[in-house]
Amino acid sequence: MPFRRDIHTTPAAIYETLADLPSLDFDYIIVGGGTAGNVLANRLTEQPNTSVLVLEAGRSTADVLASQIPFFCFSPPTLLNWNFTTTLQPGLNNRSFPYYRGFGLGGCSAINIMTYTRGSSEDYDRYARVSGDEGWGWDRMQPYFRKYPSAIDGRVIQATKEVPDEFPFNLDYNSGYHLGIGWHQKTIGNGTRSTSETSYLAPEYINRENLHVLVNSHVTRILAANGSSVDNRPYFDAVEFTQDAGTHKEIILSAGVIGTPHILLNSGVGDAEVLSALGVTSTVHLPDVGNNFREQLNWALNWAVNDTNTIENVYWRNATFQEEAMTEWQASRTGYLANSPSNQLGSFRVNEGLLEEEPCAGNRTGHYELIFTGGIPIGAVPQTGSFLGISITVLCPLSYGNVSINSTNPLSPPVINPNTLSHEQDLVLMEQAVAGAQRFVSAPVWKDYVLGLVTDITDLEGSIRSRAMPGGHAVGTASMSPPDARWGVVDPDSRLRRARGVRIVDASVLPYIPAGHTQAAVYAVAERAADLIKGRESS
Repeated sequence: MPFRRDIHTTPAAIYETLADLPSLDFDYIIVGGGTAGNVLANRLTEQPNTSVLVLEAGRSTADVLASQIPFFCFSPPTLLNWNFTTTLQPGLNNRSFPYYRGFGLGGCSAINIMTYTRGSSEDYDRYARVSGDEGWGWDRMQPYFRKYPSAIDGRVIQATKEVPDEFPFNLDYNSGYHLGIGWHQKTIGNGTRSTSETSYLAPEYINRENLHVLVNSHVTRILAANGSSVDNRPYFDAVEFTQDAGTHKEIILSAGVIGTPHILLNSGVGDAEVLSALGVTSTVHLPDVGNNFREQLNWALNWAVNDTNTIENVYWRNATFQEEAMTEWQASRTGYLANSPSNQLGSFRVNEGLLEEEPCAGNRTGHYELIFTGGIPIGAVPQTGSFLGISITVLCPLSYGNVSINSTNPLSPPVINPNTLSHEQDLVLMEQAVAGAQRFVSAPVWKDYVLGLVTDITDLEGSIRSRAMPGGHAVGTASMSPPDARWGVVDPDSRLRRARGVRIVDASVLPYIPAGHTQAAVYAVAERAADLIKGRESS
């Protein structure tokens, strides 16, 4: 039963239960209060006559200390995680992996390591070429981007001076040219994690009478109106969670690279033959739903160092300091916990001729990323020793997998297959990245500091296959494509193909991974999508 009521009679709020929600019909229902969904909710309700309902399966994250304290960003709390698991990965010695996705307002912006990297300008120019829409190019995306010291600092920066040809210093890696090492730009404000909830659903916005957010509401399907087919395209006007909620204009899926295809497939939107074999009635034949799942590859190396000021000694092995640091942060949002454990990162290319195929958007786009930490920020900390950590990420892998379903029960978990290391060149890239990290710590500045590599790389390929893992920056499961294309899932305006009444706005629409962390790209995609939607209304 759709909800109906005058949208100006009830103050906006974050509702905890379905019974608290006013009986309303909404102009827009946004499925997912994550990184993209909250941006859309904010921007669309700038128009006072536009009513919006956000449906979020999780809770508010604004009061969860493990999320809000920047220092803990490498250890996302389980209560804010969907707790997905991948399928066994043949390329990674048949291991399966926890697959972290944000469960709660803010989505992954509430559990990631807060890195803000836009990637290369070439990434976005490739989006423009692939989609046939210049609006997704670097220059046109700039307005949407603009809407939103540790023990090793000196040595990292000094190394850029000693080996500048391979590891140059980059003052601003978000300028469009991202090669080189720069200061880690993060989504932290006033000593606290900044998320899409704290930024876009802040009190001055959530108090709008036309904005409503319902948490603890797990959406399972989008529903097509009976007899509403236009031009042989079904019109979707409701969503199913516990009861149905109706919309006058559009449903906007912002459930993320896993959640969005999961909902579409359960709604009968996907490959008709595959869905029918499962017993799911096909509503829209779109074979690419859930495919083109592109994910990065990550591994970390650790070196023993001659230093007592690393994270292990300063924090993890000092219970007294842990209490003092927490007291300071709670009192003033300052001190040791007000920053993340990493202060520098860099993007680099391997030497010409080492790769058979260029995996990135162009020759000014990095093949791999290094993030530097003065200590071990996550996992089991050894009882003794001090360490330098370098996290290595293959930014533009050629391997791709899929997200699918294996049941007619929409509450069954999705089947997540990154298909990591299925393309041999990704292994070559990781091997070259490991060699690059070793060359970096061979700079003269590290001579008396680094004692030796602790991570075993005697059998480098074997170590990668047994220790590396998916990076958590996936895209592509509902890719956009040109207006008249016969492939893809959405058009350049993020509208679901072969249907009416549905848009998709999240990382799933990006056909390739930007060469960096996806958070900045998703914020910008949502900002532009909001303008596209509002532009349609005013035209």
